[in-house]
Amino acid sequence: MATITYTLSFRNTFPVSRRGFELVKKRNASTTHKKAVIFMLDRTRAQGYLNPSGLGQEATVELLSSDGEYRTLDLSKIKSIHFVRELIDNFEPERKAFLSRPKLDGLWVRLRFRDDDVLEGIVSNDLLDLLVNGVRLTPPDLHGNSLWVFIPRTALAEMKVLGVVGVARRQPARAAAPSQPKLFTE
Repeated sequence: MATITYTLSFRNTFPVSRRGFELVKKRNASTTHKKAVIFMLDRTRAQGYLNPSGLGQEATVELLSSDGEYRTLDLSKIKSIHFVRELIDNFEPERKAFLSRPKLDGLWVRLRFRDDDVLEGIVSNDLLDLLVNGVRLTPPDLHGNSLWVFIPRTALAEMKVLGVVGVARRQPARAAAPSQPKLFTE
């Protein structure tokens, strides 16, 4: 059996608690950049790496291209941001509508953009998060290159709910309490 001895030099690394040293180091969440293809309202596109954590909270989006070029794009000019598995030249979404009723939990929606383009998908069934700054959408083709899509609110002309999918089943009604309890058993 091996014995581990802690010395005073570990105090800067591990905070001291009542019971001794904590072995879990606390650190802030690191930012990561995901592969993304951005479609603009003027039908142009840009692709590169994007940090999705503050998406929709700022008026601009910061994109790092594959060539190492840093670009700042205005969110009001963006139609959609597709987070993809692989960066491919001439990326186009595989399907824009479901072939049958989806099986994922959430709201099945149809989005109509300002340029009259239509896209269907699944959004979370959380009304507080819906349409604050934009819509986070799961696309119809789950096995395609596009993992999820962010659509800024300024790019949308209409959002229609087609159905609620995968809602929790309602609890069965409880048996009604007797109107008057019996005093004597008969």
